[in-house]
This record gives sequence, structure tokens and C-alpha cells, in this order.
Amino acid sequence: MNEIDYLYQDKLNEECGVFGVINVHNSQEVMYYGLHSLQHRGQEGCGIVSTDGKKFFQVKGEGLVTEVFNEYNLKELQCEAAIGHVRYSTSGGGGIENVQPFLFRHTTGDFALCHNGNLVNSKELRRELEIHGSIFQSTSDSEIFAHLLKKDTQKDRQQAIKDALNQIEGAFAFLALDNEKLYIMRDKNSLRPLSLAKLNGGYVVSSETCAFEVVGATFIRDIYPGEILTIDKFGKMISDRYAEKTYDNLCAMEYIYFSRPDSDLEGKNVHASRKEAGKILAREAPVEADVVVWVPDSSTSASIGFAEESKIPSEMGLIKNKYVGRTFIQPSQAMREKGVKMKLSAIPSIVSGKRVVVIDDSLVRGTTSKKIVKLLRDAGALEVHMRIASPPITHPCVYGVDTSTYDELLAAKYSVEEIRKIIDADSLAYLSEAGILKACGRKKMCLSCFNGKYPTYLYHAIKDINKDGKF
Repeated sequence: MNEIDYLYQDKLNEECGVFGVINVHNSQEVMYYGLHSLQHRGQEGCGIVSTDGKKFFQVKGEGLVTEVFNEYNLKELQCEAAIGHVRYSTSGGGGIENVQPFLFRHTTGDFALCHNGNLVNSKELRRELEIHGSIFQSTSDSEIFAHLLKKDTQKDRQQAIKDALNQIEGAFAFLALDNEKLYIMRDKNSLRPLSLAKLNGGYVVSSETCAFEVVGATFIRDIYPGEILTIDKFGKMISDRYAEKTYDNLCAMEYIYFSRPDSDLEGKNVHASRKEAGKILAREAPVEADVVVWVPDSSTSASIGFAEESKIPSEMGLIKNKYVGRTFIQPSQAMREKGVKMKLSAIPSIVSGKRVVVIDDSLVRGTTSKKIVKLLRDAGALEVHMRIASPPITHPCVYGVDTSTYDELLAAKYSVEEIRKIIDADSLAYLSEAGILKACGRKKMCLSCFNGKYPTYLYHAIKDINKDGKF
């Protein structure tokens, strides 16, 4: 096993969602609908931990929110403060032991913890903690953070949190809950989204703003980079910073793929960003065609923009079976390949005899794209032109997006023309880096999976990669 295989075998690089409430009546119902709104961020497990101010209550399990929770176990969570989590893991990182939130018992007071993201120095921290006697029950980064919190029992929790945050590096949005307070933490690079809202005199925090609309909460603001926001059971709010220097590096894939189109990311609506990306793509890579079709569902917004800009009619040429999960977040390549066959079908009456432009949000491994081209050709398409509303993914993500290893990234090994031949498209073009920045209305964000410019120190993760992408 080479180094990069080892890096990803522990599968801490996950895309998840967090949700929390404090001083909110019927919090268990709010938590349920909040997590359900974030279900697209993780479909393998979910959990809720709540407190009544004296003791904790916990329900978690593998599966969807609708499968894990019911009217009976939700009654066990009837408190006014809670945190919850939806989980996605890559292969090898699943199992009930990794389902969050985690509940920790400690002499300084019990607390619950969950997070979205990935720590790039997790390997070093885990080794150091184990040498000093820590015993781990999971492979999650959340547990590493918890052990860092428990190292110094002489400090109050706020200071312990600040010290622990200064020992970790990477992308994260942490929620912690004790019997008195809710702690909300965002990494200093702002790689993972996290927002605050108000609800009936209390507060709600979520990975995405789409959950606020569902539960009836009113958006207040995004959590600042490097911020520790503490809210107590009386509603008192204290904002602190654990890092003096902070950076504006929100992950581009949040705009491109992960977030729901009705979410706002740091003031910019996701649907509007994707639509603008489609318009820019049409200007950067025009093509003569008869119809524009989208790959359901995350490419819909970009296809609307492409069609408007190019003046080519947009049609629903591909149909998605809504009862099949997203293939990108299935934990194995074999499941991805089977999933594509199950989830998509072409409409011959729309594409037969036509020159078709297919809009997709990204091209990662190429498996889905190749099958989509074949579906359309089998349905009678004369030409199939693939347009990708993001730049080529040429580097693995170490911050929590499942773009795994170099070997799995088609654009890391092949040119655009070579990829075109592999997927059997008549033409292939990607959105430029400048285009995605303009579409999202940003001067800067994390584009490391497109250009290899990682915003943090990478420890063992990427530093020994040669120019050819090999260790």
C-alpha cells in the first residue's frame, strides 16, 4: 500500500452536515426537520444528542433521518438544547461507532460533540494522544478534538476549546454541547459553511441556510472564520476568536455540488451562482446544438444559465429515479457504477436526431459521464457535447470532499481531449477557475482540487507528491 492509499484508508475525509439548537421549544422536532433538510450532505448515518440541563439523551443510528428517528425515540429528546449530525463516509470509515454526535463523560463535565470537515494533522494528533494514554473508540476527527479538550482538566471549557482549536489544522465546523452552553466553532480558513439563525427567542445553527427556512428560523449571520461562538441557556451570546489571522477560503465544491440550491453561502445564493456559472460556461465554450439537457439534479441551475446565454432550448432529456441515492456519495466504485445504471434514463423523444449539449456540475472519475453519453447515443442523439460547470478536478481534496486519490481523478492523468475520447463525447469543455470565481461573486475561495494550491499546511498528506502526482 502506498502513502496516498494509506492516507485515505482511514476515511476521515467525509462530507457531513451539523445542526444545533438552544433555548428552542420542541427542539426535537426542530432537530428532526433541520437534519432532514441536510440529508443531501450525508446518507449513511445520523444522530441527535440533547440535554435538559442535568443529563444527556441520545439517539443515533445508521441510515437516513426518516429511518433512524420516529415519534417514540424523538420523545426521548424533549429538551431545549441539542446538536445533530448527518454522516457520509468513504469506504472503511462507516459503522455505528463513527455515527455522530459523540457523547463524552468527563470529570470536568459531560459534553457532546459533532463536526463537518477533515483535519489534515489527524494522524499526528492521534499518535501523540495515544502515546499519552488516550484510547479511541472511532476513526472520527471529532473524537481527536474531544481528547484534546480533555487533556487539561485545570482549564475552563472555553479556554480548553481555544487551546484545542489551535492544535488542529484543516477544515471544520464543530458543534459542542454541555449542560449549560452550546459552542459553535468554524475553522480559520472558513472552508466549511456554518450559519446562525433565531427561532422563537432561541437560536439555531446549521451547515446550510436551507434548514432555517424549513424550521421557520430567521437568518442572523454566518459564523466568522476562526470564531468560537458560545450561547448559554439564558440566551447570552459571547463571540471569541481562537486565531488572529483568518482567511476567506470557502470550499468551491459547496457552490458547485454539495449545497442545496436554496441555500445561501456567505451572502450568495447557490442557485444563482450555479446559473451564472452556466452562463459563463456558454460564453467560454460555445457549441452549435439543438437542445441543452442537464444531469439531474445538481446541474439544473447551470443548464438554465447555459441555455439562456446560448439561446439553445433547454429540455429534460435525462430522468432521475428519485428513489436511488446520489452516486457520488456512495462508498465504493462498484456501487457507483451500479447506481448509474439504476438512476438515470434518457428520453428518446427529446434527444433523438438532435445535437445534444449535456451540462454537468463536475467530472470526477468519468464513470457517470461515459454512461450518460452512451445513454443519449442509444436514445438516438446525433451528437453529444459535454460541458462541465467547474474546472477539471486534478488534485485530491484533504478537507473533506470525496475526491479520493489521484488514481481516481481522470483530469489528474489525462488531458481534456483524452478525457473526451474516454467518455466518447463529441466535444468536452470545462468552466475556467476565473469563471467559477466570477459566478460565485468571490475574489477568493478554496480551489485546491482544481489547482493544487492548498490553503493549509498538509503535514503527511500531500507534501511528498512529485510533479507526476506520485509519492
